[in-house]
Amino acid sequence: MILMGLDCNNRGPVGNITSCLYYASLAASLTLMLNTGLQQVKKLPKHLREAQIPTDRTHLISDPVRKPRQRYVQKDGKCNVHHGNVQETYRYLSDLFTTLVDLRWRLSFFIFTLVYVVNWLFFGFLWWLIALIRGDLLHADEEGWTPCVENLNSFVSAFLFSIETETTIGYGYRVITEKCPEGIILLLVQAILGSIVNAMMVGCMFVKISQPKNRAETLMFSHKAVISVRDNKMCLMFRVGDLRNSHIVEASIRAKLIRSQQTKEGEFIPLNQTDINIGFDTGDDRLFLVSPLIISHEINEKSPFWEMSRAQMEKEEFEIVVILEGMVEATGMTCQARSSYLDSEVLWGYRFTPVLSLEKGFYEVDYNNFHDIYETNTPTYSAKELSARLKESPLLPHLPLLSPDLRQHTDPFSTQTTQDEREKDGEKPAETNNGSANRLEKNP
Repeated sequence: MILMGLDCNNRGPVGNITSCLYYASLAASLTLMLNTGLQQVKKLPKHLREAQIPTDRTHLISDPVRKPRQRYVQKDGKCNVHHGNVQETYRYLSDLFTTLVDLRWRLSFFIFTLVYVVNWLFFGFLWWLIALIRGDLLHADEEGWTPCVENLNSFVSAFLFSIETETTIGYGYRVITEKCPEGIILLLVQAILGSIVNAMMVGCMFVKISQPKNRAETLMFSHKAVISVRDNKMCLMFRVGDLRNSHIVEASIRAKLIRSQQTKEGEFIPLNQTDINIGFDTGDDRLFLVSPLIISHEINEKSPFWEMSRAQMEKEEFEIVVILEGMVEATGMTCQARSSYLDSEVLWGYRFTPVLSLEKGFYEVDYNNFHDIYETNTPTYSAKELSARLKESPLLPHLPLLSPDLRQHTDPFSTQTTQDEREKDGEKPAETNNGSANRLEKNP
């Protein structure tokens, strides 16, 4: 910037040679100092290089950014686990059919084509070898010579005859004769092995096409899981739904808590799996999945969240894996759909927006609100402390009624007495809300 104002060719004080040299040396010194300072800054740790915001008494330190968690199970149900350093690879060949079914589609098509082409080439070579040994290739044009296969005079014609034999096309131009016993035996072997190859390859393709994995694409899980109070009990909830009219038969659901754990002896268990009871003892895990359902886990003494408050849960690192299983009504095959919720996807103090409404002659599901939630009054302490307080005061005086802004979430199917009937009974008309606080007040 200093050199921009210098003009040594002009006369006057600016054009003085001494001044030009002085300003040039000064600019070089400043450039060197700046480069040295930048190199020293780059050598500093990252947290010291970041600019700090000064205040009157101290510096504001930004909260450490939480690193994104690595999922154990993706939201679409794919397990984020890769098997490495597998030494006993021969085990995959012992179950060859499953190995072929689990391959990707491009590999399946390649192996499907390769098996048939190699099989045709192998038997074509055998037919050509028989013709060569018998001398059919040399005496094919002689009159009175009976070849093993008529009109087989080269390897290409032997290859075409192999394809016609195995696929049972039978054009009629190349025909095996009765005076060739070795050819008859080869024909039987090719017919049997060809049937086995057809059964195996067509079976693999059929199973791969009819896999129920695609059926799981129409099974939905809510993006978030919520925690709120239900019937004076803290509950963890998420929602599931089925987009198809053909239902899942014998549907059942279960959940696992994935969290690293250290035992009392000091053993570290990475990604320890703990069962989350979502109705196994009561039968609520058996679903009639005709419309979206809210799956609830009661946080009681046996729950891993029993002593967790809202502040403690925000510090925990865990993942909840949910698994929905059942039989596809159209095919009878077992289908499994999976999803997961990280600790950041479990929201405290929320409920799901109702999606079912009563229309004229039917019930309608609005999937636009499937993932929607709304905030509700929920204590921030643990379920254990809530249970202790309920024993002292069962009416939950610490939970005020919900605000009138949530009236749009009123249950459309609940039958309530009208205001006139309440006035006749001597009751004071209560303010309408989403129904949750009324239930809490009615409990003794």
